[in-house]
Amino acid sequence: MTIQPVHSFTLLDGTTIPWIAWGNGSGNAQKTAVISGKLALESGLRHIDTAQIYRNEKETGEAIKQSSVPREDVYVTSKLSTRPDGAPVPFDEITASIQDSLDKLGFVPNLYLIHNPFVVEGGKLKAAWKVLEDLKDQGKLQSIGVSNFRPQDLEEILDGAKYKPVVNQIEYHPYVLTHLEPLLALQKKHGILTESYGPSRPSSDTPPAAARSNPISQVVGKKLDPTVVLLLWTRAQGVVVVTASGNPAHIKELGVIATLPEGLVTEEEVREIERVGRGVHFRYYTEHMEKDFPLPDLPSQ
Repeated sequence: MTIQPVHSFTLLDGTTIPWIAWGNGSGNAQKTAVISGKLALESGLRHIDTAQIYRNEKETGEAIKQSSVPREDVYVTSKLSTRPDGAPVPFDEITASIQDSLDKLGFVPNLYLIHNPFVVEGGKLKAAWKVLEDLKDQGKLQSIGVSNFRPQDLEEILDGAKYKPVVNQIEYHPYVLTHLEPLLALQKKHGILTESYGPSRPSSDTPPAAARSNPISQVVGKKLDPTVVLLLWTRAQGVVVVTASGNPAHIKELGVIATLPEGLVTEEEVREIERVGRGVHFRYYTEHMEKDFPLPDLPSQ
């Protein structure tokens, strides 16, 4: 079977990133990182997203080894995370912690992120970013970026930065667009790409009544499965998709979605999904992005 190439976006540092990633950070995907990761690659996906706190970086490397896909054809993202109990990483242990990631993976990942602004001790965020910059200069890291960063977090590390983060990985879907306006504007100003986790939340049964009554399902459910449309909508926004699954059938479907052509979701539908989504605020993961970041006055959870 011939595997079609996956569309990529170009990052600030000139490298490219596949528009869709299989993530192993939740549910059965986390527990089956080797077998599911191997299946994701052999189904046509070319980007795996992992992190220290998922406790499967070693399995991520093993999945690539066991697959028929060469390492150089796989884009890998990992992240510096808090301790399993949520405690920050002591500043003087950051370099060793990152090296532990590399040792478990068995290689330098294409992209390495600070998982959230609370990963390091208070007041040390800018210094932590400098550690990543130094490791990049030493060739020990390649592209570097962040995750779950609010506007104030980005502004803190951008002040005097040698390298801007190439991405900010956040929960991104139509129901968070209004809240994210200042963050997305800041990222656009600096050329920082958005990566989306939880992109298909509006098609799940988790949003509250205010979101369920918002007729986004009527927009996305016309010709394709709503989840597929939301993934393609995210791509049309110029946003990278990260989606986790341990279901073999769904993983194979993601491999098909990865190579779908543009235009299946029309420009009019893209705009309508955005318009409808902006009428509700709903975020599934509230831990980081709703702390000291004012919420919009919209129907919510």
